[in-house]
Amino acid sequence: MSLITVKDLKKTYMAGGDILTEALKGVSLQIEEKAFMAIAGPSGSGKSSLLHLIGGLDAASSGTVTFFDQYDLSKLNSHQLAHFRLHHIGFVFQAYNLINTLTARENVEYIMLLKGASAADRKAQAEEMLRRVGLKDHVNRFPSQLSGGQQQRVAVARAIAAAPKVVLADEPTANLDSTTSKELIALMRELNEEKNISFIFSTHDPLIMEEAKQLIKLKDGRIIS
Repeated sequence: MSLITVKDLKKTYMAGGDILTEALKGVSLQIEEKAFMAIAGPSGSGKSSLLHLIGGLDAASSGTVTFFDQYDLSKLNSHQLAHFRLHHIGFVFQAYNLINTLTARENVEYIMLLKGASAADRKAQAEEMLRRVGLKDHVNRFPSQLSGGQQQRVAVARAIAAAPKVVLADEPTANLDSTTSKELIALMRELNEEKNISFIFSTHDPLIMEEAKQLIKLKDGRIIS
């Protein structure tokens, strides 16, 4: 069974009045379970658009994204889509997207809270995930008390804490130094192998491209290799 099937995916944006921008021009690809895939390309190639469509954060102009050979995201209403994302997809964004009024542990717990996990289970899982990302001594710190690299580690811990089938990471190392980037990539590769979590990256980072099991290159909205 395939994890994700992308078929003839197109995305057109309206930019400033009547000007149409074609971000994706008929992208098709197959993503298998336990993937560790990098989607690479220059700015404007469509890689972030593709990642957002795969994650159901945006709607395609045409084409389909199907999970597990049965869930066509284009056929889900907004409530069903939110439920699907909550239970199957983790997200890591370049801007971290942490909640500033919550501690590191509370940020990691948040998705599990939405899924109805007990307080004891949430706390134990969040602390274990923060330990895994090297932040066991920072569980009660707020985002403003953490460095950029530490905030990104919290974001990774949050994405994996609820055991999603796939984590979508949009330029996850863009704001990190090379040492922190290497450590974060190694951690995600470890989780990919240990917990069978698939990772799909939108990236410019050669370190991620080198580690990827599969590399997709986009240019002007099309796959070129």
